[in-house]
Amino acid sequence: MQKSWSGSRVDLHLRLDATQGRRSALESALRDAIREGRLATGTLLPSTRGLACELGLSRGTVTAAYDQLVEEGYLTTRPGSGTTVADIPPRTVTSPSAAPAPTGHRHDLRPGLPDVGAFPARSWLAATRRVLADSRSVVLGAGDPQGRIELRTAVADYLGRTRGVVTTPDRILITSGYYQGLSLLSGVLARSGARTVAVEDPSHNVFRAVVQRSGLATPPLPVDAHGACVDTLTSSVDAVLLTPSHQYPTGVPLHPGRRQAVSTWTRTTGGLVIEDDYDGEYRYDRQPVGALQGIAPDRTVYCGTASKTLGPALRLAWMALPRQLVKPMVEAKQQADLYTENLSQLALADLLTTHAYDRHVRAARLRYRRRRELLLDRASGVPGLAALGVPAGLHTLLALPSDWPPEDEILSLCARQGIALRGLSELHSDPHGRPPGLLIGFAAPPEHAYRPALDALFGTLQKLVTRP
Repeated sequence: MQKSWSGSRVDLHLRLDATQGRRSALESALRDAIREGRLATGTLLPSTRGLACELGLSRGTVTAAYDQLVEEGYLTTRPGSGTTVADIPPRTVTSPSAAPAPTGHRHDLRPGLPDVGAFPARSWLAATRRVLADSRSVVLGAGDPQGRIELRTAVADYLGRTRGVVTTPDRILITSGYYQGLSLLSGVLARSGARTVAVEDPSHNVFRAVVQRSGLATPPLPVDAHGACVDTLTSSVDAVLLTPSHQYPTGVPLHPGRRQAVSTWTRTTGGLVIEDDYDGEYRYDRQPVGALQGIAPDRTVYCGTASKTLGPALRLAWMALPRQLVKPMVEAKQQADLYTENLSQLALADLLTTHAYDRHVRAARLRYRRRRELLLDRASGVPGLAALGVPAGLHTLLALPSDWPPEDEILSLCARQGIALRGLSELHSDPHGRPPGLLIGFAAPPEHAYRPALDALFGTLQKLVTRP
């Protein structure tokens, strides 16, 4: 049986074996807690009277157990100072069948990740202090399933002035990441009778799977040099998932003519656009392309996230919803996890309203542009490599020469050199026979680690050119 003791000195959770005598069971429970490190060196144990009362044992039983463990060296006692855990190394529990721990990687060039080392810690801490000083009862009280009104107001303003999104705070939903938002939306669509969501091909396979888990079919929507081929959409498609500002993973924006075409499709068929604006702030050769939502606000669900600007661990994202979807989406959010936690929402709202968020994004844009230029310069030194896509986002797609080894072999070679990146083939609905490519994320490494990461990558790729 399991017993807990809560007192002024320490909280204990002890597993007493009912098959043993009371004293033996207490000794074994304390001994195991010390060996496993659950009771750390120097921990002051409860008094014999207090522990006996809470566990329903006699004080003599507890005293005898303490004395035995003192004799064995597990405990120490000094008059007037109580009983404490002695200094012994904890026992390491291992499982012979456990899989070996992954070795990790030295160079992180995975796509879609920001440099979290550049997180605006000073601004975030200042925002947090202001939020807590204003009203701790608001911060620590119950939340709103739709999201804090302070953040919804700040997000609506930010999206309007930076991304051209047409929305109001009452149509914004705050979610715990884009993954959750897409999952909630897929469920709402399926329950409303939708059957099909067209998905760009290639695209992020994780999000394709999210849609499929709600029972929706995901017919592939081909992508070419002008973005998704939206002219292939028909009335049998209920919704389409697009990355129009910077297609993932090819890096091309949706052509203006195709933007108009998909807007026409929504009006004539009643179809819905799900716009994933995953890195819409990052355009390096010109002003960022405005959101597609701006030309079809009543038929577009706009999705944005702080994961590409601040860090994925914050789990903060937002959706600008058509009015008819607000109620079912808020209900779905409430059923999923009730609400997203308050403190981070209010801190982000502060960053947005004070424009500290804008300053952070502008600084990141300059830093990532320099990194992308350095990446392209290094790639130009390897014969056969071709960089695709416009200057934008957090990654570059490098098309591989046809006479090189297979893509998976190249990825394995890079992994052995401690380089983490991603291949293009797996992002297709049918990877067989697809052109090979490497997605190189240029944002994730800390500033001091970026050049060494490129040295390792292009040193490895150069060997493929020179080997017999």
